[in-house]
Amino acid sequence: MTVDIIEIAKASMVLFAVIDIIGSLPIVVKLKTAAGGTLDSGKASLVAGSIMLLFLVVGEKILSFIGIDAASFGIAGSFIIFFMALEMVLGIKLFKEDENTVKTASIVPLAFPLIAGAGSMTSILSLRAEYESVNIAIAIVLNIAFVYLVLRMRGWFENKLGKSGIAIIEKVFGIILLAISVKLFTTGVKGIFY
Repeated sequence: MTVDIIEIAKASMVLFAVIDIIGSLPIVVKLKTAAGGTLDSGKASLVAGSIMLLFLVVGEKILSFIGIDAASFGIAGSFIIFFMALEMVLGIKLFKEDENTVKTASIVPLAFPLIAGAGSMTSILSLRAEYESVNIAIAIVLNIAFVYLVLRMRGWFENKLGKSGIAIIEKVFGIILLAISVKLFTTGVKGIFY
């Protein structure tokens, strides 16, 4: 196990693009509103980081134990991301918010599947094939630290961007999420059939 700065940097960049916490700000703001203005940044970051680190260590074993390959996992995740993107782009509501959503908004859907979702899980599996686990673990910790900072500063972002700015970002990143969901889906289909 060798710590390699280059591997850490590359893995960090991949995870940064997949987690896309800046692009998820509109969803975070909506969740904050749904949760009555209370989202625990620390809890969300800690849970997301723990899920990702746990998946790094035992993810492949868990999936193979229950008979699911990485491709199928990616396809399932692509559907969740697709429906989240539809909500953002079309301004419709597909996910029902009930009392439990309000109570657990910091965990579901913020920590999982928004931060530590199918995209990041699939990326972690892909990175394991190329890089040392210790370097991926450091990259995860660095990304979670950045996620925590962004979540802590969400009020500042909300004030600076305003409602119209957040609406524009929501539409733009909704389209990006749609593209990510299509990419995850096609990659998963290729993984199953080819």
